Amino acid sequence: MYDLVTVQEIEDAARRLADVILRTPLVAFPQAPSGPSLLLKPESLQPVGSFKLRGAYNAISALPEADRKNGVVAHSSGNHAQAVAYAAKAVGVPAVLVVPTTIPAVKADACRLLGAELVYVEPTIEARVETADRLATAHGYALIPPFDDRRVIAGQGTIGLEILADAPDVDTVLVPISGGGLLAGIATAIKSLRPETRVIGVEPELAADARASFRAGRRISWPSADTRRTIADALRLECVGELPFEHLRYVDDIVTVSEEEIREAMRRLARGARLVAEPAGAVATAAYLTHYGMPGDRRKYVAVVSGGNADPALYAEVLGEGLAGER
Repeated sequence: MYDLVTVQEIEDAARRLADVILRTPLVAFPQAPSGPSLLLKPESLQPVGSFKLRGAYNAISALPEADRKNGVVAHSSGNHAQAVAYAAKAVGVPAVLVVPTTIPAVKADACRLLGAELVYVEPTIEARVETADRLATAHGYALIPPFDDRRVIAGQGTIGLEILADAPDVDTVLVPISGGGLLAGIATAIKSLRPETRVIGVEPELAADARASFRAGRRISWPSADTRRTIADALRLECVGELPFEHLRYVDDIVTVSEEEIREAMRRLARGARLVAEPAGAVATAAYLTHYGMPGDRRKYVAVVSGGNADPALYAEVLGEGLAGER
């Protein structure tokens, strides 16, 4: 049994992050006049292109000097790695990043530019965790988990505080889920301060382990060969984390979106809101367009655009598909 992260921990994280992150605004998403209201929380505008900086910096900056003197190690599919590299550089410690061989080049290159060392492993969570743990033990690195850590969850939860501050009457918040740290933090913040607001997790149909876990009431893993089918590389994790799973009690539902719905949301975000979203960053908007954006619905929605680190070739392909369909 785990002690859940508290709203006090999230508020402490907000103070720690105040001069480090961009306090992202809520951006209106243009819709037909008869449609419901959608506001976007563009975490893609953070210095590292995703929300991950919040949790990474909160975790690293909270470490005692003696614990971080040898540096930090993290495992990640890409965005957490980039955030740890940025945060480690900001506090002046080296970073070693364990990443899958399938990491998009745009994310790997960004980590190197920030001075981090990359260690490549097979694209499974087991390989990443085992390697990161081994390096931490061998070299005395402080381990900065991507989601299964209360400091990381508290950092991500600051997004929930900002949403309520800017849209106190929000009815539904849509949040991407992979390992679950983002959804756990946001749900904790929102349900602690405004219980009537619905919090909905969103993931791809091809990597729907979190929905399966939510419905079963226990953690369910999917084979990595299955989760690798989705275009959303940041959401390919095989199983939601242990600590984030405990926080799913604050979540109202988890829904899924198809690959084409993700692609269409990327196109709509680019053209309607002038926002670059990687596939994982577009799933919450895709859920709104697919499940909730119905005429006559007068509720206020917020969709978290969690990241914008799209592979350039893939992004051009997705936008090009939209142009071809219009001809």
